[in-house]
Amino acid sequence: MDYKYETLTANGTRIRAVVEGTGPLCVLVHGWPESWYSWRHQIGPLVDAGYRICAIDVRGYGGSDKPAAIEAYAMKELTSDVAGVIDAMGADQAILIGHDWGAPIVWVTSILHRARVKAVVGLSVPFLGRPPMPPIDLWKQVHKDRFFYQIYFQEPGVAERELEADVRTALRKVYFAASGDASKEEQGAMARKPPTSALLQGLTDPKPFPAWLTEADLDYFTAEFERSGFRGPLNRYRAQGIDFEALPQLAEEKITQPALFVAGSRDPVLRFVPKVNILDLMDRHYDDLRGKVVIEGAGHWIQQERPEAVNVAVLDFLKTL
Repeated sequence: MDYKYETLTANGTRIRAVVEGTGPLCVLVHGWPESWYSWRHQIGPLVDAGYRICAIDVRGYGGSDKPAAIEAYAMKELTSDVAGVIDAMGADQAILIGHDWGAPIVWVTSILHRARVKAVVGLSVPFLGRPPMPPIDLWKQVHKDRFFYQIYFQEPGVAERELEADVRTALRKVYFAASGDASKEEQGAMARKPPTSALLQGLTDPKPFPAWLTEADLDYFTAEFERSGFRGPLNRYRAQGIDFEALPQLAEEKITQPALFVAGSRDPVLRFVPKVNILDLMDRHYDDLRGKVVIEGAGHWIQQERPEAVNVAVLDFLKTL
């Protein structure tokens, strides 16, 4: 499929997007370390179902603006970008679909810009409100004796140097480690490392890579990050303390719009807090949660690993609106 690119001005920021179809607007928001291209399997089916699709490059990625400052990646800015995209598309409201960091972005957009969001779908990362302390402080407690990638990402320049030294190999290792194709041993490699380890240390570089990500797909992602670098994407992790101070209302506010959550049964995110089933914590944060779909055997990159199952879940949800 040949895609149509547009550069939208949103929240004073240039956002590159693939725009296809006609009908009610759906804005697709990717996560780390990805791009609009993460939605390549969803765009056609959503267009065929009668939706206008706007799949964005989040600021810091791909063809969108890449401010250098950490505060430019605070949640208030990213959610204002999404609201600005809805404006730029000439719509009053949109359905939002997000994955990985894109999921918190769309969840919080549905709170901060409530009137602009008709419905919301989050993949892999549920909305659990405001944590009891800044997230990095929480992770330092939970993972105090072992490596945790979000802690490693905090010092500017460290992860950038490691990832940018060989982008393709870095992406292969990161994508595989969180996928449903990694063995339990391979998925657990990060958690077994001491806290002084580097991100890629001990991770498997599979040969060949599982079929859900082709060499051409890897070519695309690699070229995007060789061009853009990783500073902006990593700054999102560094801005979490800003969010904690700036958004105290997330401790009380719920998602009021119709909502859907989809995850893979082998997604490491579901095990971020040992001995806690985070799916059990979701319900009280939503007024109209219409489904928690867990796709057996799938990992973190769910809309790429199991596109057909994700498309069925999303389209079934959209029919309820």
